Amino acid sequence: MKTLYLVRHAKSSRDDPSLPDRERPLNDRGRQDAPAMGKRLCKRGVKPDLLVSSPALRALTTAQLIADEIGYQRKDIIVDERLYASSPDDLLTIICAIGDQVARVMLFGHNPEFTDLAHRLSSEVVDMPTCAVAEFLFDAKVWADVAKVGPAKVKQDAPKK
Repeated sequence: MKTLYLVRHAKSSRDDPSLPDRERPLNDRGRQDAPAMGKRLCKRGVKPDLLVSSPALRALTTAQLIADEIGYQRKDIIVDERLYASSPDDLLTIICAIGDQVARVMLFGHNPEFTDLAHRLSSEVVDMPTCAVAEFLFDAKVWADVAKVGPAKVKQDAPKK
């Protein structure tokens, strides 16, 4: 079994228009929502083997705050440039190339790509608001099969649920 978690970054600030997009921080709500979602995931027993984040500050901060709550070491978060300004096809290529020894992976990134990919994987996911988590359980031995088979189980959660 392979489990994929797609996590859209928490709410970001647009207070400083001079900041490049990659450097936009989380706003107050985002700094509250990310740990709250991490606590929910922890209560459900979510224990990813691997966390991979976009390099954008808002995505990486979301990853760090959730990691703190689920007992994942911040230093072990992998930053992957390909998760920033990507496409659903690019994301699927990244997922299919994950080492097969990894059973559970959590990716942190952006819309519209994350909603588009989540919807492609399962029509049950229509929208991913900020800090939403879409969880897909695949009956697969290798990540490459994720592109060929639909998920056996889908869950979605968001801060306002």
